[in-house]
Amino acid sequence: MDEVLSIPARTASVTRAAMRLCIARAWAPVLEVPLPNGRRADILALRPDGGFVIIEVKSCARDFLSDGKWPEYREFCDEMHFAVDMDFPQELLPEDCGLWVSDGYEATAIRESFQHKMAPARRKALTHRFACIAASRLAAEVDPVGAMERRAALLSD
Repeated sequence: MDEVLSIPARTASVTRAAMRLCIARAWAPVLEVPLPNGRRADILALRPDGGFVIIEVKSCARDFLSDGKWPEYREFCDEMHFAVDMDFPQELLPEDCGLWVSDGYEATAIRESFQHKMAPARRKALTHRFACIAASRLAAEVDPVGAMERRAALLSD
């Protein structure tokens, strides 16, 4: 990346590029998906074959080195990838995970992930969660006031 970006700007840039690569692969990506184990995937994408991919976005080496939670995401995906920018020290990333590198606009897959199939019951539950989250977010785009009222009602229960 030619210009120096803040960490939030780098994260946003890499995230957009990763989303573009997901869409180019005909995957359905959703941002910031809470997982059943209390963790949150940066991007959870549903492949056309029903498989799940988690893409963990890392803005810098410190971001990766200070985050030891990512191994806990593996039980909720068939593939795990890291998306980083061109300045990221790639040797830090585990070799069994995919590696996507962003030039600031789009991402290129440098290395594909090893496959590790999810258990069928977990896949079914995650598919339901994914659909509910995606549908709720789409409904909130159409009716933001209704979505806020629903969240407020849930919080008061």
